Amino acid sequence: MQVDFYHLTHMPLERALPRIAERVLAAGERLLVVSRDEAQRAAIDKVLWDYTPESFLPHARLGAGDDRAQPVLIAPDVNAANGAQHIALVDGEWRDDALDFQRAFHFFDDEAIRAARLAWKALADRDGVERRYWKQNDAGRWEQAA
Repeated sequence: MQVDFYHLTHMPLERALPRIAERVLAAGERLLVVSRDEAQRAAIDKVLWDYTPESFLPHARLGAGDDRAQPVLIAPDVNAANGAQHIALVDGEWRDDALDFQRAFHFFDDEAIRAARLAWKALADRDGVERRYWKQNDAGRWEQAA
């Protein structure tokens, strides 16, 4: 099980998340996007529709249709009704339920860095968990820092 910590410093979530979602879908996998914040879920729904003019990421919000058929499902909690094995925690809050997936993407900004550090340390002793920490350089590119 792999957990990727993404520290958002230069690139906002609205640009980072669609790129991750594209990669997950290109690999033939499904993604669950989790945020407790209703406004953030609505914003993610919008950005996945129109983040680039040339592409569209098929998705829906939990309960808006046939959840099982959605390649990307946006939900308020860890509910992989779409059968996803990849999860993106986008509200800065780590959830241990994410460890039930093959891969977790934990996005956080400077406001949530303390909680992210605690989650990083807590996962250090977990068997079968590989942690990676990604930060952005001054050019906005992601670099693996740990």
